[in-house]
Amino acid sequence: MNFFDWDFALSILPQLLKASLNTLLITFAGFAIAIVVGLLLAIARRSKHLWLSWPVAGLIEFIRSTPLLIQVYFLFYVFPNYGLNLTALQAGILGIALHYACYTAEVYRAGLDAVPRGQWEAVTALNMSPLSAYRQIILPQALRPILPALGNYLVAMLKDTPVLSAITVVEIMQQAKNIGSESFRYLEPITMVGLFFLLLSLALAWCVRRVEDRLEVTAR
Repeated sequence: MNFFDWDFALSILPQLLKASLNTLLITFAGFAIAIVVGLLLAIARRSKHLWLSWPVAGLIEFIRSTPLLIQVYFLFYVFPNYGLNLTALQAGILGIALHYACYTAEVYRAGLDAVPRGQWEAVTALNMSPLSAYRQIILPQALRPILPALGNYLVAMLKDTPVLSAITVVEIMQQAKNIGSESFRYLEPITMVGLFFLLLSLALAWCVRRVEDRLEVTAR
């Protein structure tokens, strides 16, 4: 038996590529939700109204302090008992999005806190609406320094997608395990999945650096 069977590897490539679409869908859809919800959570946590900031802070700490696996288990297996019925893919995207939203919320909060106090006083003096102030003045200044951290969470989310196989989501890692259990050859599918995550992680990191460089040029 060959150490690495290239013919077998080529034969399973279409199956892995098909499963990789779910991995990419989960990653990009989940991250799109996470960066929006994370911003809303960060703004709510910075609120001067304790009835809003304290529950949001508690929610963020609770989700950050519990495993992603438990959270997706609740969404897929527990919540249907209370009327919330989601497919495995929907539960997976929502679970991973909410999990990382709480991490990105802390990144946003650090970025917002780093905006000079004079900028906040300026938007107040100009009587700008909160939406206009954040969109035109505050967020452009807060995003530049936190972009690398957000990019790190994008890569981390990609690498966490195999967790969702626990709720029957057939992403690329689950497909590799299925192939291995059927063929009794795990070397090829697992190696190919490892290369997939490596290459895509490097590509995402490169894209984040390009966006960061673009923002730096725009800011000059």
